[in-house]
Amino acid sequence: MVVPELGPWRTAGPRVARIADAVRPRLTRAAESARPRLARLAAAVGPWPARPGRPGSPRVPRATRPKTWRFTATAATAGLALAAGVATAAGPWDSTGQRTAERQRAVALQAMRGTDHGGARAHAGTPPRGPWGAAPAASVLTGLGGTATTVRSAPGTKALTGILGPLLNTPALGRRSAAVVDVATGARLYGTGSGNALTPASTTKIATAVAALSAMGPEHRLTTRAVYEPDTEEVVLVGGGDPTLTAREKAGGPAGLPGLAERTAAALARRGVREVTLSYDTTLYRGTTAHPIGVNPNLAAVTPLMVDEARADDSTSGPAPRVADPAADAARKFGDLLEKHGVKATPPGPSKATTRASTLATVSSPPLAALVERMLTDSDNDIAEALARHTALATGRPADFAGAGAAITARLQRLGLPLKGADVKDGSGLDRRGRLSADLLTALLVTAGDPAHPELRPALTGMPVAGFTGTLAGRYADGAAGVVRAKTGTLSGVNALAGTVVDRDGRLLAFAFLANGTGDPAAAQSALDEAATALAACGCR
Repeated sequence: MVVPELGPWRTAGPRVARIADAVRPRLTRAAESARPRLARLAAAVGPWPARPGRPGSPRVPRATRPKTWRFTATAATAGLALAAGVATAAGPWDSTGQRTAERQRAVALQAMRGTDHGGARAHAGTPPRGPWGAAPAASVLTGLGGTATTVRSAPGTKALTGILGPLLNTPALGRRSAAVVDVATGARLYGTGSGNALTPASTTKIATAVAALSAMGPEHRLTTRAVYEPDTEEVVLVGGGDPTLTAREKAGGPAGLPGLAERTAAALARRGVREVTLSYDTTLYRGTTAHPIGVNPNLAAVTPLMVDEARADDSTSGPAPRVADPAADAARKFGDLLEKHGVKATPPGPSKATTRASTLATVSSPPLAALVERMLTDSDNDIAEALARHTALATGRPADFAGAGAAITARLQRLGLPLKGADVKDGSGLDRRGRLSADLLTALLVTAGDPAHPELRPALTGMPVAGFTGTLAGRYADGAAGVVRAKTGTLSGVNALAGTVVDRDGRLLAFAFLANGTGDPAAAQSALDEAATALAACGCR
């Protein structure tokens, strides 16, 4: 049985907006005054000096030695540092990964010392325990201040073991694989069973994100086409593997079936065609459409043609009933839309577009960077499986479950990541047979933040923000809200959390906590949240 993990989108209310407006000018002035100093620091700082190797502290393979200030800036950009309004929003997932609601609420929390006075907490998460009280926004805002290049050294291994050991060594977590890595140097600061490959659940999506971005690039788009077969007067709707394609009339965004139908009808009218045979083409993917998990509200049949993720209700995220045949459903809706524009279409059936077919109209998804962010924030399984198959296509492998898993593994190997014990069975992590280690997950996060790989940055900016967005919106309400950015993972008996955190001294850390054989999901989740909160509040020198 799969435990649903998709969380609600949390938006800022009017009161938050008023507070944000009140304090934004002061924060903006502060940012402006700091900019010259930051520029001088950025120009002056050199590569971080190599540190002598230490036993038990493996390093992540790196193409270049990154600069600490860049990593701190990455954390700030990916977190709440732009809360003062210095970035321009471009929708729910904007160009920086910094969401409008995050910015507004970050400013409000900063003004209210990290509390949420009088506000209703939607799905409030587990409160922290112990002597940790890091101010949420302040710790991240430090990343843009003058201390960005003078941040203290990374936490000590012995100190971290003393802090995390008791929190993670609990029966609630069963078998464990855990690691904490200093992003600036790649050195592992803490590990317990870190090389053990366990069932990762949805933290698999981090691997999917990095592999897809590596294979296709952040600007890649998924295109759905309508083509015309002149010999048979047949219109074929060709699936391009875009699960975000929508049939809603006023959904906004570029990937809309109504617009595709309107342009298709106009192109047919120019040819003098008013009656067509309608077909649909799903040959982009191979193999079965059924995930090994079986019929499940967390995932539709895996097909390159669907609208609104084959949801049978009006939902846009989270578990939902799904139509049995997503491709046929999409084609029927396309036919209905054509008829609204004066083109009579037959009931659709499966087919394959020939090389003689001419394109009537196309519609493309948002860029891959936006798809990755949406996948990570909402833990969207349909997008994850689509990106896994497109990774296979981009690397010359069959677009089925086996080919997708092999393609993801190959891309990670090409990046030099530690794959011992890893076994990628799908893109979403719903397959319980999948295996990843904490060492691999932290290496993925470090690589995604490496200045040598800017194309991988959406794998960080898409992470849910503690207390703010996605699957972490209802967690850390009174703890490390805004400082922890992490991907959750939840199956029956499996709890996982992997992401980044800025500690009390402004150091950016990557962490991964995997737990298998958990008997009490609430207790396991609480233990992982406490461990991440401890990292956020850690001086630990």
